[in-house]
Amino acid sequence: MDDSRRDRLLNHIVPVILLGLAVVLIGLSNRSHATERDAQEKGLQQGQSDVRGLQQSESQVSIAHEWGLTPQEWERYRSVMSGPRGTYSPGLDPLTALGIEARSAEERGRYAELQVQAERQRINKELAYQRAYDEAFARLYPNEKVIQITSGQTPPAAGSRPALLGDGRPAIFVREDCTGCIARVKNLQQQKQPFDLYYVGSQGDDERIRRWAILAGIEPANVRSRQITLNHDSGRWLGLGLGGDLPAVVREVNGQWQRQ
Repeated sequence: MDDSRRDRLLNHIVPVILLGLAVVLIGLSNRSHATERDAQEKGLQQGQSDVRGLQQSESQVSIAHEWGLTPQEWERYRSVMSGPRGTYSPGLDPLTALGIEARSAEERGRYAELQVQAERQRINKELAYQRAYDEAFARLYPNEKVIQITSGQTPPAAGSRPALLGDGRPAIFVREDCTGCIARVKNLQQQKQPFDLYYVGSQGDDERIRRWAILAGIEPANVRSRQITLNHDSGRWLGLGLGGDLPAVVREVNGQWQRQ
């Protein structure tokens, strides 16, 4: 090959080789930038995940503290509610759940004490607000009652059947200082179930029934429409002779009142 031909060939090949090298170098540079970018994004995502995890952890600690529990006890509560107990009793509060599923008498006693304290605080707060609500209502509507008490039913005569409404509606007997009574009444309301409520031990005091009904979340509109009636027990519970603790939901079946 003469010199001139070789020079022409080199002049043709060298630019192609240089162009190829440039393409390779650009590709490697882009890949390097992409890898660096991916690493930065992963680092940012991990950082955000760590922050969320820390915030959630702090939130769980705060919630546990509000119930008087340690973070470990709160984790146990979550574990308990993810098992059969959560199926049997969905929405169960931490103290009740841990008390029911206690692993020792000492644990059971601890959660019982915590729950008594929590219930006392809750009731005190609700009563304080209720007093403020009653004062506001009396000031704004001086001629009205927040909740009307049903009248017109007479106590049962000796030896006769108690004067309950036997129209297929259930009747529920409740008393003061009975958290189970409040829970049962709230449950009936959630079911949109009409019922007649009888307050045992009211001593004829309408205000005692009104205060209790408000604590139980009974809607005044439901009382006005008579979907729910509020009544003094006036001895009806004893007259039924069914026995047992309150609350008691009873219904007339074939002329006889039975607990449900």
